Amino acid sequence: MRVAVTGANGLLGGEAVARLAGHEVLALGRGPCRLAPGAFTWRDADLGDGRSVAAALREFGAQAVLHAGAATDVDGCERDPDLAWRVNVGGTEQVARACRALGARLVAVSTDYVFDGERGPYSEDDVPNPRGAYARSKRCGEEAALLLAPDCAVARVAVVYSGRPGAKSTFATQVVEKLSRGERVNAFSDQLVSTTLAASGAARCLELLLETSYRGVIHASDATVLDRVEFAGRIARRFGLEGEIVPVRTADVKLLAPRPLRAGLKVDRAAALLRHRPLAIDEALDRFHAEWAARPA
Repeated sequence: MRVAVTGANGLLGGEAVARLAGHEVLALGRGPCRLAPGAFTWRDADLGDGRSVAAALREFGAQAVLHAGAATDVDGCERDPDLAWRVNVGGTEQVARACRALGARLVAVSTDYVFDGERGPYSEDDVPNPRGAYARSKRCGEEAALLLAPDCAVARVAVVYSGRPGAKSTFATQVVEKLSRGERVNAFSDQLVSTTLAASGAARCLELLLETSYRGVIHASDATVLDRVEFAGRIARRFGLEGEIVPVRTADVKLLAPRPLRAGLKVDRAAALLRHRPLAIDEALDRFHAEWAARPA
C-alpha cells in the first residue's frame, strides 16, 4: 500500500515511518530528513504554505495518510497565532482535501489540549473547550479533517516522548539528562496528564489507519494519568537516577499560553478496539529505557 506520513521528522511521525516495512512510504517533513536511512521517499513540504503537501500526496497517489505534522510549540503558537492557523488548520485542510480527491484513508493526530482541563480525564464523548491559539487551532484542525475527508479518524495523544536516537528533546528526556548531570528538575505538581511513548502511539495510529475502518475521534495515548512530578519520579526510578525533583505550580511560572491542568485522556475505546493496547506507565517506561540504552555511546 502507498502510505504517506506528514510530520515525519517528529516524534510520532518518525516512529510511524520506521514501522511501515512492506509498504511504499512517502515521508513528508520540513527541511532535511532527520530519520535513520530506510525504505522510504523523503519530501520537504511545508504544511503552512497551502500547496506543497497536497501536491506531494497527489503525485504519490497516497492510499492512506497518517497526518502527524503540526505546529506544536504551545507558546510559539500563542506568539504567532497566524502560523498556528496556517499549519494546524490550513495544513490539515490540505491533507484532508487531498485524501478526499484520492479516496485515501486519513488518520489525523490531535491533542488533549482541545479540552480546557477543568474536569479530566476526558472521554471521546466529552465536549472540547480549547484555550489558547495552539489548542484552538488543533480543535479546528480536527473538524477540518472530519468534515473534508470521508474516511477519517482523529487520534488524540498527549505528552509524547521517545528514547530513539535523533528524537527531539522532551520533558522525559530532559529528566534523564538533567538528573544524570546532577541538575535539579522542575516539574508541575498541578498538571495531570496522560503520556504517550512515541512508539506505542505510532503503533496504535498505524493500526487504526491500516487495519480498521473506524471513523471519528479516538484517544490513542497510553493509559496512565499522573502529574508531572510523579512522571519525573517514575522516570528517575526506572533509570536508577537520584537527584532533586522540584514541584512547581503552573501559576508560578511565566507561561504565555494556558495549559489544561486537570487533563488526561480515557483510553477505553482504544483498548477495546485495537490490538496495540495503551500501555500502563511502568511498561511504557521499560520500553523508553530500552530505547535509551540502545542509543550509540
